[in-house]
Amino acid sequence: MRKLFSLWVLSCIAFAGCGDEKANLDSTDGSTPTVTVILNWFPEAEHGGFYAAQVHGFYEEAGLNVVIKQGGPGTKVVANVEVGRATFGVANADKILNGCAQGADVVALMAPIQDSPRCVLVHEESGIESLQQLSDLTLSISAGQPFAQYLKKKVPLTDVTFAPFNGGVKTFMRGSKFAQQAYSFSEPFTAGKLGAKPKALMVSEIGFNPYTSVLIAGRDTVEDSSELVQKFVDASVRGWEKYLSEPDETNKHIESLNPEMAQEILEFGVQALRPLCRSDETPMGNMTLQRWQELEAQLQEIDLIQPGDVDVKKIVWQPTE
Repeated sequence: MRKLFSLWVLSCIAFAGCGDEKANLDSTDGSTPTVTVILNWFPEAEHGGFYAAQVHGFYEEAGLNVVIKQGGPGTKVVANVEVGRATFGVANADKILNGCAQGADVVALMAPIQDSPRCVLVHEESGIESLQQLSDLTLSISAGQPFAQYLKKKVPLTDVTFAPFNGGVKTFMRGSKFAQQAYSFSEPFTAGKLGAKPKALMVSEIGFNPYTSVLIAGRDTVEDSSELVQKFVDASVRGWEKYLSEPDETNKHIESLNPEMAQEILEFGVQALRPLCRSDETPMGNMTLQRWQELEAQLQEIDLIQPGDVDVKKIVWQPTE
């Protein structure tokens, strides 16, 4: 595993021209430290709180100059943070555990999206009301993803034909015998605009519910620049609270970065995100060790990681008082 991760890191360096970000963190000349954040996808509502902290000056108030780098297909967030190409990264909890199992030494700092937006999109006219009822259709899905493997293990999927997922909703629009993977804050809107009546079946309903848009940093950064990390986390939490309550200005900025994200799509996204982010029991961004341990057990169940590959207690950040 360690050798595989080393090759993974080397490929990331060769592809991206990785540089060491650590030199920018601890300014000794009074200048504002510059930190970078690498996203797991193109700018969307799932990154809204981080952009809100930038747009509304929360990072600046914390004494930080923050550069947010967009991701895309194949972006290896965990590896980029591990090698120092970015100070912070945004990735889903299952990707983080998988990266750590391969040797990455990163720490999960906060999780703005508490309940996963991952879903399977079906047509209302199909009559399917739950994942357990998925049958007699074509399901477009990324078969190698952890959620897909867990779905196959826990759901009968009688007479379901699997097809590759290539993005968008083109396949879904062929009719009620077609379903696909989706995020509840994006593809349902697009399918609805095209005339379909989509129904989102949440994967979390079968127990697979990894934290989403988790903020991570390398262990060296957490240990050597703890004050900077705390400032960045606090400002990010403020950003997410601002985005969920007053998203308009941030959405305009996101659209300027990613024109495919029109305002109406982003507005739909915020409405869908609010119940996934907010909880009466859990303060914004907080995580529990129990949730991470449950995810670890699920990834072991589908043989994605093996017992002893990771120490979950080391992955979840414990800020100093």
